[in-house]
Amino acid sequence: MTAFRHRIATLDDLATIVAIYNSTIASREVTADTEPVTTESRMGWFLDHPPTRRPLWVIERAGDDAARPEILGWVSYSNFYGRPAYSGTAEVSIYIAEAWRGKGLGRYCLEQAMAFAPQIEVHTLLGFIFGHNAASLGLFAQYGFSTWAQLPKVANLDGIERDLIIVGKRVV
Repeated sequence: MTAFRHRIATLDDLATIVAIYNSTIASREVTADTEPVTTESRMGWFLDHPPTRRPLWVIERAGDDAARPEILGWVSYSNFYGRPAYSGTAEVSIYIAEAWRGKGLGRYCLEQAMAFAPQIEVHTLLGFIFGHNAASLGLFAQYGFSTWAQLPKVANLDGIERDLIIVGKRVV
């Protein structure tokens, strides 16, 4: 099994982060975006991820000492609902480059996100996952996340109404 490492994303990584995100759109399983997004359109989102509170990590192969190692995926912590009383809760998002899906990277990402959460004063992690995304639902269930909400038919992807499942877990 390949070993992985993560680091704080830099602005130089944003184009790759966006490319990985855009690679998931066509499947209609991962994101509610239906058209590719631009690097410029994600700048505000990038800036909303300060490393001390809501980090954005890129994932690389451990031992890859190239000047610019290949980014295999990314993980972000995002504010939930944006009000101070919810500051201990964060949404965790995991996106993996197509060539690296199904190779243990998702498990690495979720394990690291859960372990690190207390360091940024997060006690509860949430995942927002489409009901038909069996792989992601299975991953989160494997780590003890349970369904906290089901929002039936809230998304319309190419004329098909889809459910959104919110999974959650206390990590502290």
